[in-house]
Amino acid sequence: MTQKPVTPQIGRRGFLRKAGLFGASIPVLGGAVAAACSSDDDNAQQNGNGNASENGDDNGDNGRPGYQQMDDHHRKGVELFFENQENPITSGQGNVPLEYRMEDGVKVFDLTVDEFEWEVTPDRTEIARGYNQMLPGPVIRVTEGDNVRINVTNNLPDESTAVHWHGLVLPFEMDGVPYLTQDPITPGETFVYEFPIRNTGTHMYHSHHNALDQVNRGLLGAFIVDPADPADYPEYDHEFIVVLNDSSHGFTINGKGFPATEAYFVKRGDRVIFRFMNEGLMHHPMHLHGMPMEVFARDGYPMNPPQKMDNLDIAPGSRFDALVEATEPGVWAFHCHVLSHAEGSDGMHGMVSALVVEDD
Repeated sequence: MTQKPVTPQIGRRGFLRKAGLFGASIPVLGGAVAAACSSDDDNAQQNGNGNASENGDDNGDNGRPGYQQMDDHHRKGVELFFENQENPITSGQGNVPLEYRMEDGVKVFDLTVDEFEWEVTPDRTEIARGYNQMLPGPVIRVTEGDNVRINVTNNLPDESTAVHWHGLVLPFEMDGVPYLTQDPITPGETFVYEFPIRNTGTHMYHSHHNALDQVNRGLLGAFIVDPADPADYPEYDHEFIVVLNDSSHGFTINGKGFPATEAYFVKRGDRVIFRFMNEGLMHHPMHLHGMPMEVFARDGYPMNPPQKMDNLDIAPGSRFDALVEATEPGVWAFHCHVLSHAEGSDGMHGMVSALVVEDD
């Protein structure tokens, strides 16, 4: 088996078709929900929460029993999640690999700092700030021993900024902290960061100027350093980058909230790498149903021995690399286990996705 890096986001595929779920009931978070292809005249009734009593007899504000109205909301969210895997229900895509050009042996990348509208969910659009007009920003991927140059142009209309290369070992002048290592990058200005790549692993880049606002509005991205010797990293069939954030845009995975999040499609027997990074203000314990994760690196450094778990608490600023052996076919919920970040009376929301293990 060879190591095969893939695009961080999944391809646009027919979720129900690939999962073999047409016409069936689908186990999600321990309950059965109707398949997205089913029809129900009650689907249009989506307003109000309908507080059910202990015996389920109270009516919602639409006259239906409260528990049925709550179930409608839950089902609709899952159906929209299914739909999103076939045809995206929001515009905008982050985590796109950033292309580089070679100049005198240096890998040169270009980043812009922009303000733009970002659709988090179908009913929520925010004024975001991000790199290259996407959220998360484009994935910067290099190899141990490279020399890199990153041109950062500030297109914000009214704020300065700077970029911190979180986790990278580099000269302090390139660390991106205004007035400690550099002057802020003012509107319209370009700053050039240049440094050798000395340490491997899963890292991040983000603003370090008015960071509480700028990072939480989207000035963040993944910075992946592959080892010079591929044998220094586990072999895998699929890799997924999972950037967690909270606050300004709600609870998001890769800039989207459920049901606009993407599922992770793999085959039974695949070795799957998840690269987690928390760019938010809160802890997010990510819980995978059905299979354990083997966590083998933290903040880019090997964990010896690796640790198996199904609930990984990811603190702000932390990064973890985890391997999943996809042994169990099915649709497995994958979500933050701070339940207010993932589910309520209107159904699942925020930090919820699914690992889809297809059986050949």
